[in-house]
Amino acid sequence: MKQETIDRIRKFSDDRDWEQYHTAGNLAKSIVIEAAELLECFQWSDTDFDLEHVKEELADVMVYSRNLLDCLGLDEDEIINSKMEKNEAKYPVEKAKGSSAKYDQL
Repeated sequence: MKQETIDRIRKFSDDRDWEQYHTAGNLAKSIVIEAAELLECFQWSDTDFDLEHVKEELADVMVYSRNLLDCLGLDEDEIINSKMEKNEAKYPVEKAKGSSAKYDQL
């Protein structure tokens, strides 16, 4: 995420004095709620959906995720790369390529 976008998200919350509500638990709940709203976009069809609505709900998930990163003092690149290293070990290409099986079923 560009720094300009991160700054805009932070300013939005700062201007409204909403940090007081941005506990880790509240933000985690908000991410799940918004993710459910995103999933609702695909409730009856995987192909017939409103892309603008999808974009809005996905943006909400991303904004709350950014706020949770700030709340916990985490770096998004660091935690994503750490998780990718674990995923690469659990799902080696030679076993996982073309398969949707869980790592313990490969």
